Amino acid sequence: MTETTKQVSENDQLRADIYQLLAALLRREPSQELLQFLTNLEVDANEDNAMTRAWLALKLAAAQFSPEQLQDEYFNLFIGVGAGEILPYGSWFMTGSLMDKPLALLRQDLMQLGFERQDEVKEPEDHVAALFEVMSVLILEAPSHQQLAFYRRHIGSWIVRFFDTLSRCQSAAFYGVVAQLGRAFFETEIAEFERLVLSTPVVETPDVQIQPKASEMA
Repeated sequence: MTETTKQVSENDQLRADIYQLLAALLRREPSQELLQFLTNLEVDANEDNAMTRAWLALKLAAAQFSPEQLQDEYFNLFIGVGAGEILPYGSWFMTGSLMDKPLALLRQDLMQLGFERQDEVKEPEDHVAALFEVMSVLILEAPSHQQLAFYRRHIGSWIVRFFDTLSRCQSAAFYGVVAQLGRAFFETEIAEFERLVLSTPVVETPDVQIQPKASEMA
């Protein structure tokens, strides 16, 4: 994106931070530092809603698991021998196939937005963590219509189903709690995007180039 300063609201900063956190948790198993960060979260337990309950559950879970345990859980869930219990790719959830038309459309949009895949990254661009990283950048740096268009085209139709599926996976212990947070967050995102639909002209073709900040786009 050209050098401009976007005024970012507290709500949008929080949304972007949650996208980045979910991306970090879904890209690979969490490090000890990330687990410690989650353990030390300050959560207002007086607010009784799905997000608060999810944050409290994640804070508790982070204190109960070691990185070594979560390395095994992550492998079983997302990698496996041949395949994991869940395939974390948009194309799979949208069409039932990998490397399908949704991935080609995503690549076109990412190119127009100025995102470039890093050479060392082997995962396709529709990995859920990569999509969340892009959303975080769009929220912080792009016009509102771009985050709305990107969400509609590449995330909104399947992301709740992804977290529901993850929550039911046999190996999902810590990641069952991550799924709880993701499900609760996207319930709030649905309301956020409904608000944006009413207040923002939607332009389906990205028209502003973004220079992502050290994105590890898959």
